[in-house]
Amino acid sequence: MSSIALKIMTPERLLLESEVVSVTLPVLEGEITVLPEHIPYIGALEAGEVRIVEASGKETSLVLSSGFVELHDNKLMILADTAELALEIDIERAEEARKRALELHKEEHLMGAEEYARTAAMLEKELARIKVGRKHRSRMKHMPGSME
Repeated sequence: MSSIALKIMTPERLLLESEVVSVTLPVLEGEITVLPEHIPYIGALEAGEVRIVEASGKETSLVLSSGFVELHDNKLMILADTAELALEIDIERAEEARKRALELHKEEHLMGAEEYARTAAMLEKELARIKVGRKHRSRMKHMPGSME
C-alpha cells in the first residue's frame, strides 16, 4: 500500500513525523483530504482540525492555527504557527484564552487594523482548540475501557 511521509512542524518543535495513508486539513478554500499519489499542492492553512490516518490504521487528531502546507512526491510538510495533539488540549485553559480574545476583540474601536486582525486570529485559534478538544474528549468517553 502506498503512503505519504508526513511531517508537522511549528517554530517550537517537530510535532509529528509518520507514514500516513490520509490527511484531512483546513485550508483557506475549505477542507482537503490528501491521499497517496495526490497531485502537488501548496496552500495556506487556517485554524482547525487535522485528521490523520497512519499506515498502521491508527487515527490521530490535532488542532493547528494558520500556516502552510506543501505536498509533492508523497511528502507532505505542514508548517504551522501553533499545533497541538487533541490529547494535549486543556479545554478549560482554551476557554479562558477564548474569553480574553473575545474581550480584546470587542474593543475594536480602540485598536488598529493589525491588532484587530491579530485578536481575530487568536479568537479563531482558541475556538478551533475548544472544538477539537471537546470532540476528542467526547470520543474518549465513549470508548470501551476509557477511564473518563
